[in-house]
Amino acid sequence: MTALVSAGSPPDAVATRRPVAARLGWLTLVIGLLVVVAAASVALGVRLVGWHDLLTGLGGADGTSDQAAVVKRVPRTVLALLVGASLGLSGALLQGATRNPLADPGLLGITNGSALAVVSGIAFFGLSSPSSYVWVAIAGAGAAAVFVYLVGSLGRGGATPLKLTLAGAATGAALSSLVSAVLLPRIDVMNEFRFWQIGGVGGASWDRLAQIAPFLAVGAVLSLGSARGLNTLALGDDVAAGLGQRVATTRVVAALGAVVLCGAATSAAGPIAFVGLIVPHLCRLIVGPDHRWLLPSCVLAGALLLTAADVVGRLVARPSEVDVGIMTALIGAPVFIAIVRRQRMRAL
Repeated sequence: MTALVSAGSPPDAVATRRPVAARLGWLTLVIGLLVVVAAASVALGVRLVGWHDLLTGLGGADGTSDQAAVVKRVPRTVLALLVGASLGLSGALLQGATRNPLADPGLLGITNGSALAVVSGIAFFGLSSPSSYVWVAIAGAGAAAVFVYLVGSLGRGGATPLKLTLAGAATGAALSSLVSAVLLPRIDVMNEFRFWQIGGVGGASWDRLAQIAPFLAVGAVLSLGSARGLNTLALGDDVAAGLGQRVATTRVVAALGAVVLCGAATSAAGPIAFVGLIVPHLCRLIVGPDHRWLLPSCVLAGALLLTAADVVGRLVARPSEVDVGIMTALIGAPVFIAIVRRQRMRAL
């Protein structure tokens, strides 16, 4: 079973199947681009770094200003890679679990739920340790996901893709307004987290990476372990149950992995939109709908997209920079509109 297409998928979904050699070739190309973009992320910025300083800086030397810039950019690059990979993977999981082509952590309100939890914890409960942000962010993301699913399940037909999309969009808008309501009267909290609210990977440190790494590892294990089950779900709930698949368990595990990944990524970089929406669709064009290929490719493509957006954001407004959350929105909005206009993509 190299590729599975749901009963409600468009006929041309079968055309997205790819031979193994073609898939490996595309993934190799993505890995090569990822290496180039990661090197550019370390070398480019307000200060352009030459090859000698780049290599010596990667070795830990910081004797010159260029080498010090390289040492400072390395954790930022690693954070961009991890956050992009997490958001791309969580988007693919949510789309597969809900069979909704418009599902992603931002559109379903999960990102804003995580942001509201962090901001509320700081404003009302005095949270100050970045390590506590991760737990609060994951709890907020989980609460938002459960709420959206419950609202989308009301009425006849249960949790349809359209109802989940509408419930998620409404919930996300409400949560975003609540974040603003919490921040506006508290100047100290707003000044500290106004840039975090936009979404960015600046100010990354190895300590912050160490705090989120265990959560990202747990989310990745849950996610990649759901690949075969998501393939079966793509055939429809009735067929999946007839084949012996535990439909509810598969959905819960996939959703839990997505929530952990999104919550941990949001706690470190703030709410970043559109990565989880764009990346899975692009990867389906490359490797097809088989989640055993799709999920790893979303890890690579998500890391590539976010890191590239961060590099572009540093170059377009030198000597200042545009936060990566703004860059992904500028890239993602046209793609989102194009996806909505493709009316044949009503379910996965």
